[in-house]
Amino acid sequence: VQLVESGGGLVQAGGSLRLSCAASLSSFSINPMAWYRQAPGKQRELVATVTSAGSANYADSVKGRFTISRDNAKNTVYLQMNSLQPEDTAVYYCNARLVSVDFWGQGTQVTVSS
Repeated sequence: VQLVESGGGLVQAGGSLRLSCAASLSSFSINPMAWYRQAPGKQRELVATVTSAGSANYADSVKGRFTISRDNAKNTVYLQMNSLQPEDTAVYYCNARLVSVDFWGQGTQVTVSS
């Protein structure tokens, strides 16, 4: 399983970014996917999840600002991030869990300046 994130960068507070995660996973269409993030000196935290049917859940800190979605035809999961704040600065990781085994991408840096 290979997960490749892209779309990170530097943005001013209030701005937007869209992250993408391309998955080499034959069972992608039936596999739940997730985005996590890890800020410097902090533990990795769950940001959002999406089921195979497209049902999403979010951390309270990003509800109403972030949207997770997936395109099963492209084996890709997205994270649309709006109204970004400096506290959203972190490395963002794509995650796939298969039979209780977690697979991770290399991460993409998101930096929000005030």
